[in-house]
Amino acid sequence: MQTVTNPIRQGEPFRMPVWLGLCFFLAIAAFFLWEEHRAHILGALPYALLLLCPIIHLFMHRGHGGHGGGGSGQGGHDHDHRSRGAVS
Repeated sequence: MQTVTNPIRQGEPFRMPVWLGLCFFLAIAAFFLWEEHRAHILGALPYALLLLCPIIHLFMHRGHGGHGGGGSGQGGHDHDHRSRGAVS
């Protein structure tokens, strides 16, 4: 008769999930990159912000249809008040 024993997985060492190991590796790599290149990163930060301005501009105009649409009823701005019959 066979006896049921507690199945012990032999040959399989303790393994950490791959994503957890990857997170640790990326955290260590980010730390050393920051420590070694801090002056370069902080020195380029103002230029990076200036380069982001056109991209931010495009995202900001997504809501009302861009430049020059004027008064289409979708949030456009009507800057010419004389066209509505106002007396100058």
